[in-house]
Amino acid sequence: MPLDLSHLNPEQRAAVEHPGGPLLIFAGAGTGKTRVITYRIARLIESGVEPSQILAVTFTNKAANEMKERIAHIVGPRAKAIWMGTFHNICGRILRQRGHAIGIDPNFVVYDDNDQVALIKQILKNRKTDLSSIQPRSLLNAISRAKERLWTAADFEEHAAGYVEQIASSLYREYNRALRQNNALDFDDMIQFAVRLLRERPDVATHYQQRFQHVLVDEFQDVNHAQYQLVLLLGAEHHNVTVVGDDDQSIYSWRGADVRHIHQFAIDFPNSTTVKLERNYRSTQNILDAANAVIAQNRSRAPKRLVTDRGKGSPVTITEAGTEQDEAMLVANTILEKVREQKRSFSDFAVLYRTNAQSRALEEAFMMMRIPHILIGGIRFYDRKEIKDALAYLRLVVNPNDDVSLRRVINEPTRGVGATSLGRVDSVAQDAGISLWQALTTGQTDLKGKAAAGVRAFVHCIESARHLWEDQRTKGKEATEPILRHLLKASGMIDGLRKEGSADAEERLENLQELLNVAAHHDATAEEPGPVTFLQEVALLSDQDTIREPEAGEGAVTLMTVHTAKGLEFPIVFVVGMEEGVFPHSRSLTEEGGIEEERRLCYVAMTRAKEELHLTHATQRYSYGSTGFNDRSRFLDAIPAEVRSSLLPEREPIATRADLAAAHGRRHAGPRSASLPPAPTRELRGPDWKPPFEPGQRVRHPKFGEGVVVSCMPTRGDCEVTVLFPGEIGQKRLLAGIAKLELL
Repeated sequence: MPLDLSHLNPEQRAAVEHPGGPLLIFAGAGTGKTRVITYRIARLIESGVEPSQILAVTFTNKAANEMKERIAHIVGPRAKAIWMGTFHNICGRILRQRGHAIGIDPNFVVYDDNDQVALIKQILKNRKTDLSSIQPRSLLNAISRAKERLWTAADFEEHAAGYVEQIASSLYREYNRALRQNNALDFDDMIQFAVRLLRERPDVATHYQQRFQHVLVDEFQDVNHAQYQLVLLLGAEHHNVTVVGDDDQSIYSWRGADVRHIHQFAIDFPNSTTVKLERNYRSTQNILDAANAVIAQNRSRAPKRLVTDRGKGSPVTITEAGTEQDEAMLVANTILEKVREQKRSFSDFAVLYRTNAQSRALEEAFMMMRIPHILIGGIRFYDRKEIKDALAYLRLVVNPNDDVSLRRVINEPTRGVGATSLGRVDSVAQDAGISLWQALTTGQTDLKGKAAAGVRAFVHCIESARHLWEDQRTKGKEATEPILRHLLKASGMIDGLRKEGSADAEERLENLQELLNVAAHHDATAEEPGPVTFLQEVALLSDQDTIREPEAGEGAVTLMTVHTAKGLEFPIVFVVGMEEGVFPHSRSLTEEGGIEEERRLCYVAMTRAKEELHLTHATQRYSYGSTGFNDRSRFLDAIPAEVRSSLLPEREPIATRADLAAAHGRRHAGPRSASLPPAPTRELRGPDWKPPFEPGQRVRHPKFGEGVVVSCMPTRGDCEVTVLFPGEIGQKRLLAGIAKLELL
């Protein structure tokens, strides 16, 4: 029975029916690329190509399995013979079959990240290198980049730039030798050795070039140099290479991906055919027009414009909130309103953000409003390891005899107090009937060397923080943030993560900074600020029982980073933190091509939405120990006025961010006002405007009771005061002139 292609659009059909030779498919977001790859493979099989002669490369094993199931549904069990999998999966098979030609034992093991760290640590130990001066993961990151570039040891030594790369290059030979001695390959080796095998053994290259008469690669915009070279080698004889990707969705340069490869393809295969898939089956035209306008500002891209038959749909909203808490409550309230009034399910909603640290304010708002939610691509903010470690240190300041907390952090970061040493301390404590802290501080242990030095450093860290707390209490002004900041520094947590220098370490640093932000907010707003009440508040907030379990058919709101959201779709999407320095990330401002990648990331975020897209930004955001007044993201300014709206009534334009920052500094220079200033009679605008309420002040409303001021913003002839009330009341926006707020 002939393959039915009637449901494909003309561009999809042209890609599926391409007779042979190199084919580049630019597949825009939501344009049905999986369907095209599936039917192209089915068409090849129908035309007489043996399934075993088809190689299809995907970026996840899940994608490979799903695609193979779809093909099997069309062509039957013959689909099992297709070589389909990730680059690592395919290269592993090739090396086990023919790797012996370059000395690779077919029974090699693959070292994961932890194995690699252990190996590099052992090499450093053998060299008597001080582990505190260099982080193993930093070295491994540099080694990985070198292998992705197919560098030899000599190449690495020649091109090494900076201290970390120079150290890594000096270890490169020894690290690879140790891998060989253990009959092990790391992830990068699998690609690197497959390329080497095909380059050095023409007979092996010919074997696989003849075996794989057709090579198809998905997500081609995300390949690195080694993967690109592998594709060129496999397709060198027949040129039957189909690559599918979207240069507008290349967002993994930090993993070695290079968007230039998708543009290089037509140069390396000059007789290639290009097909553009621009008909979108996911989003409304307003969403696509907004996304098209944003990505069109990138210079390094193939021109394309997504269109749809789904109608214009709702406008894209751009809404300004006062603070990040205000922004989170705006999202929460909007979701609740749509669930109640439009009969939406919570599972219809996704909230996307640039970095994981931004989830904290959202999680707290959702807990307060009892909105069921799940965190994808990461664990809950207060359950993250670095957050638990930091809070354990703080608990020891409040209660040094907390054995659970002490066990958690006495060797975190590593300070030479391993399981054996801790076991000795434990025995002393149990025999004497005292706490671990008492055993450490009364000189009853017989620890020596590194363990003894580590214990002294740990005790000093806790005791110095306790002295700081005692000092605060003596002065009658407790504050958690200075104590927590001292602990993070004195413990070595901050310095250790900075030295590591990896993307993961940077994210953990951002999470710790967000915890400091939470502590500072507590210091400013709590009735009784200090570490005791802060720990109680956090413990209650992170309790799993505070989250209402989704009822049958109700689902939960999804929270995730934009990177994690790639490939997914939701009826309603919120993208928060659309501010300069947040999204685009501040790091991108100094990196070559950084802004263009951030713009691609924004495009990916926007095109996750099927029916509604809501973009939010905050006037002020507490970050890195102080209140920042970031301009709204440049990406928002590219969105055409005719397709955008707001979730809130438009406010009177106020002062510039610089003026607000200056005014903020003046407000916080003096003591708080003891009484409510008279309501202003003129329009509130300009840098000389003085707000009648300040963030952190406690107020009483005749109906809602006591609450805390989150922000105070000018509007026509009045000002809008955002107040956070306890319980289900939540956050309210009130006009000062009619709300009858009483300053407490």
